[in-house]
Amino acid sequence: MTAAKPVFSKETFSFLQDLKRNNKKVWMEANRERYQAALVRPFRKLLEATSQPILQIDERFDVCGRKNFSRINRDIRFAKDKTPYRAQMYLKFSVRGRDERETGELYIGLSAETVTVGFRIYTGAKRKDSALAMVAEPRVANNPQWVAGQKRRLGKKYESYWYAMEKGEWRKREGWPTGAEDWKRIRGWIVRRKMKPSAAVRPDFPREVGKALQEVYPLLKFTSLGE
Repeated sequence: MTAAKPVFSKETFSFLQDLKRNNKKVWMEANRERYQAALVRPFRKLLEATSQPILQIDERFDVCGRKNFSRINRDIRFAKDKTPYRAQMYLKFSVRGRDERETGELYIGLSAETVTVGFRIYTGAKRKDSALAMVAEPRVANNPQWVAGQKRRLGKKYESYWYAMEKGEWRKREGWPTGAEDWKRIRGWIVRRKMKPSAAVRPDFPREVGKALQEVYPLLKFTSLGE
């Protein structure tokens, strides 16, 4: 049996580091093929390697490829930071909710310094119409011990933080949103496991992140999805 080959290489992280240092259009155009070889094609291989395991978790996940990857181009029209590119990339898995409502995501992310895998959910522009407001908040109210249970289950390996709106701006809150008041004002919630770049260049990386996505899937189901 042929040994599995790593999906990513050290060149993936070297490219992200160089992009971080040279975040300009002229540099990216000169390194377009390097971008494809070091980042785009490996991420597509990761999607191929994780599609079947993710569908075994929930067959409703979208794995077609059109919406699974984050965009490296930044929308700088209204941003203070005018750098044109993101020095990180994500593979994302989501399920469309009822009435086409956006749900949370399971994700794998790479930056120059770190690898993350986990769950995230945001309200979007209209909180009252979001899954966090219409699905998660009522469920937490009916089962107030649920978050504490997830903290006990995941807290040793995963970090949690969330966002609240204060004075017109999102403010980051460390820890788990456990209280009822937290859930009335929550705008985003992230539970993630951090790994070193060396983890991504091992042949067993797809299997490792597949296990992690299975561990955090109950967060997505509880906050976003019907039975």
